[in-house]
Amino acid sequence: MADVVAEHLDVVFVGINPGLPSALRGHNFATPGNRMWPALHRSGFTPHLFRPDQEHDLPALGLGITSIVRRPTARASELTPAEYVRGGEDLRRRTEILRPRWLALLGVTGYRAAFGVRAAAVGPQDAPIGGARVWVLPNPSGLNAHFPPAALAVEFARLRIAAGLPDRSGLLGDGPFDNS
Repeated sequence: MADVVAEHLDVVFVGINPGLPSALRGHNFATPGNRMWPALHRSGFTPHLFRPDQEHDLPALGLGITSIVRRPTARASELTPAEYVRGGEDLRRRTEILRPRWLALLGVTGYRAAFGVRAAAVGPQDAPIGGARVWVLPNPSGLNAHFPPAALAVEFARLRIAAGLPDRSGLLGDGPFDNS
């Protein structure tokens, strides 16, 4: 599964690992029922609801996508603790090279497993990764019943505002922010 990244992006969204349907389709978050694309739009990160095949338009908006572990699986529960740790080390190296301002880890469980931060919760984190500030977002998988779509969008919007990015959707009306 190819990363959607470039140097010096504002926010790189970091999934746990690609799902098998996404890997087969060749696009990130292409599993039916995944709420990533609606969350990006409803939170103001994107000007319209992107389809998975439009993922390569994200870097022009200062956004990117990667994953902790690159091996596709049917479920993240198939990953071993060692895979998470190796994936976290690899993500740190990639981040040092690409230098995004923020890493947005999608799912507290993956963040905890990869970086050993047992008490982590959704929201900003104290320790940077590879020089990037870190924010943990809820996992956008349709299996995550703890965050319905509206609550998911609120959490994504909190990061967008903290990153100083404007509401590109026009849905929230919070206006432009200084992006310096």
